[in-house]
Amino acid sequence: MNDADLAPDPLLQPVLQGQRRSLARAITLVESTRPDHRRRATALLEALRGHGRESLRIGLSGTPGVGKSTFIEAFGLMLTGQGLRVAVLAVDPSSTRSGGSILGDKTRMERLSRDPLAFIRPSPSLSHLGGVSRRTREAVALCEAAGFDVVLIETVGVGQSETMVAEMCDLFTLLMAPAGGDELQGVKRGIMEIADLILVNKADGDLKPAASRTVADYAGALRLLRKRAQDPEGYPKALPVSALAEEGLTGAWADMLHLAEWRRAEGHWAKRRAAQATHWFEEEVRSGLLAQLTDNTQARSQMAALAGQVADGQQSPDAAAALMLAYLRGESLDSPPQRA
Repeated sequence: MNDADLAPDPLLQPVLQGQRRSLARAITLVESTRPDHRRRATALLEALRGHGRESLRIGLSGTPGVGKSTFIEAFGLMLTGQGLRVAVLAVDPSSTRSGGSILGDKTRMERLSRDPLAFIRPSPSLSHLGGVSRRTREAVALCEAAGFDVVLIETVGVGQSETMVAEMCDLFTLLMAPAGGDELQGVKRGIMEIADLILVNKADGDLKPAASRTVADYAGALRLLRKRAQDPEGYPKALPVSALAEEGLTGAWADMLHLAEWRRAEGHWAKRRAAQATHWFEEEVRSGLLAQLTDNTQARSQMAALAGQVADGQQSPDAAAALMLAYLRGESLDSPPQRA
C-alpha cells in the first residue's frame, strides 16, 4: 500500500461541504461497475460513514400518469420554501434491449431543478428489480452525508416488486389517482402493506369528488390490514392532495413528521435502520457471489454446458441447478456435463 492509497479521496470534503457538482460526481462513481471505481467508491462511503448527519428518507411510488414528477416538484418547493435542503433520486426504467433510459426527470421538474436548495439526480434502473437502481442506497448515503434534510426516492412505478424501496427509506408514500374499485383491485397487497401514507393526487376541479371517494376506499382497505407495531394510532392513512393546486401538501408533510418523530421516540427508527443495514450487507454478499460465478472461467464453462443440456432436454432445470451447486461446493457430479 502506497501513500496515495492512504490519502483521503478528493471528493470526501467537497461532499461533506454539500457541493452539488462533487455530489453528482460521487454518485457517478458509486454507480460505476469498473473494479477500480468500486474499490474507490467503497473507500469513500466508508470514510463518510459516521459523519453524524441523518436525513429523512422518503420513498415515493405510484401508478403511471398519477403525477409523481408534478407532486415531487410541488412538494420539494414547499420544503425548500421552509429552508430545508431536498435531494431527489429518481429512477427511470431501462430498456431491456439497449439498457438505455430517458432520464427526463430534471426536465419535468424545471422549477425545482433551479432551486439552490434542491438536488435532482435521475439514474437508470439497469433492469434491476425493486423499482430502484442497485446503487440507489449508496446514492442516498451520499446525499445524507452532503447534509440534505430530506431525500426523496422516486421508484420506477407501482407493483409487487416496488417493495425493495422500503429497505432504504424511513417512510414510504404511495401516490394514487382518483379512480374506481378497479384501480383499488390493481394495487398489490404487498405494496399496500408497506405504505405509510397513501396520497390520492389530482384532488381538484371535477376530480375532487372522485378523489374523496377514492380516499375513503383506500382508508377502508388499510383498516383491513393488520396493524403494524411501528405505527401510532391512525396510521397508515390515506389523504387527498393536489400537486397542481398545491393543496394538501402541508398536511401530508405534517403527518410524515409526526410518524417519523413517533418512530424515533419509540425506538422503531433505529431498529429499522439497523435491519436495513443488515439487509444490504446480505445483498452485497449475494451480489458478490453471483459476480464470482460469472467471472470464473471454469464455472462459466460449467454453466454453459449444463444450460445446453437443459435446452436439449437432457436435464431438467432443477437437476441441472443441483449439479451446478454440487460443482461449486467441490462435490463430484453424478453425471458430469461434457462441453460441446
